[in-house]
Amino acid sequence: MKILMASSELTPLARTGGLGDVLAALPGELQKRGHEVSVAIPYYRSVRENTALKKKNTRVTVTVQVGAKRVEAEIFECKAANGAQVFLIRRDEYFDRSGLYGADGRDYDDNVERFIFFSKAVLELARRVTPPPDVIHAHDWQTGLLPAFAREQALPFKTVLTIHNMAYQGSFWGLDFNLTNLPPSWFAPRAVEFFGRLNFLKSGIVFADAITTVSERYAREIQTQEYGCGLETVVRENAGRLTGILNGTDYSLWNPATDKLLPKKFSATSLAGKKVCRQAMLEKLGLEKNPRGPVFAMVTRLAEQKGIDLVLPLIDRLLADDVRLVVLGEGETNYEFELMIAEKKHAGRFAFRRGWDESLSHLIEAGSDITLIPSHYEPCGLTAQYSLKYGTIPIARACGGLYQIIQDYDPASGGTGFVFYDYTAEALWDSIGRAKKLFQNSQAWESMMTRAMACEFSWARAAEDYEKIYEWILRGTRKAAVGRPAS
Repeated sequence: MKILMASSELTPLARTGGLGDVLAALPGELQKRGHEVSVAIPYYRSVRENTALKKKNTRVTVTVQVGAKRVEAEIFECKAANGAQVFLIRRDEYFDRSGLYGADGRDYDDNVERFIFFSKAVLELARRVTPPPDVIHAHDWQTGLLPAFAREQALPFKTVLTIHNMAYQGSFWGLDFNLTNLPPSWFAPRAVEFFGRLNFLKSGIVFADAITTVSERYAREIQTQEYGCGLETVVRENAGRLTGILNGTDYSLWNPATDKLLPKKFSATSLAGKKVCRQAMLEKLGLEKNPRGPVFAMVTRLAEQKGIDLVLPLIDRLLADDVRLVVLGEGETNYEFELMIAEKKHAGRFAFRRGWDESLSHLIEAGSDITLIPSHYEPCGLTAQYSLKYGTIPIARACGGLYQIIQDYDPASGGTGFVFYDYTAEALWDSIGRAKKLFQNSQAWESMMTRAMACEFSWARAAEDYEKIYEWILRGTRKAAVGRPAS
């Protein structure tokens, strides 16, 4: 099969979270299974300024209608680390900016126009590629209108939409519908309209030939009022085309035994390198060395989804003991401000680093003892998969993919982490207490690390499931039996 993926992110070229990591891994796994896979992303400023990336101007241009304007895009290409062909959609008016979706804590006012343009340009590119793709696989709200455009134009491509996070829907003012150039009848409850607004994600759910999301449990959760973010009824109406497929981990990048970003490598059978990484991380972040208790860490977006509001009231209580806390991430300014204050208050025991740093994220995963993932909801939970591989024990709320990834510790049967259910700071604190107590038993803690590092979350298995979805929609047969039950 020939598959074209459309995404707003692709690690390491453009990344804000797990979406980019998925696009960095899944195409390569599908290629191993004999498929021809390419990826289309916007030509952001960060891509242009990446001097190590060999970019080629194809001299191909496409012109699309965006409302009353005809807008031209240049097509560049390069190769991803996994060998997949990457098409770069260039329109500096839209993408030559400091951020992917916004700056200074605010979304760009013209995001609706930017990603309508991008989706239309991808379709025009697909029409020019020889031979044309069999499937166009759209990812998240930024490409949610793509299946609608393909359906309205009766294009010969099957479409798949993957929902990476239901909370981000691409909901815009109703008058922005004019920018789509769809017939007026399409601004309706059975099409792209949702309570008077243009909703990109809803459009994809309604018009894609198949819908996937990034874990089996999350596929069930988004059909409920608690996690459906208002679209639960729409999801339930289209559940016959919905499949949950747990993301995998790219172990060529996330493996402490081969990780080139670490000062010393280690494995489940040779853990000495983890202690070296721990000391190196504490030194790099200016923290006091050799704490008697564990080093806690969070590598995350600073958003309510991630449970930051549960962590903030516990910082003083946590750091009253001889432990360390590290947070790497960026997001909502009020969370960033509170973390900055806490860092000044607990100098030497707490370090907050704002932004995204690939090298530092690997060092934190390797050098920490415990990772905090107290999410309100978590579609997949790639951070938990990374942490387990690095022997960094997760404390997590049982939701979404985390429910499948982490086995709660039990003295009789073991486990790979500490799980809590109620979304409260006290429930998180109880799990922290359980972890700190076990940490004092070095033999039991090392056994847990060994179990955690033995966990495997294969992209090969996920790619096989996606392959079944593609085959199902191309053959027009009954939905393939894909996905696995929640553990």
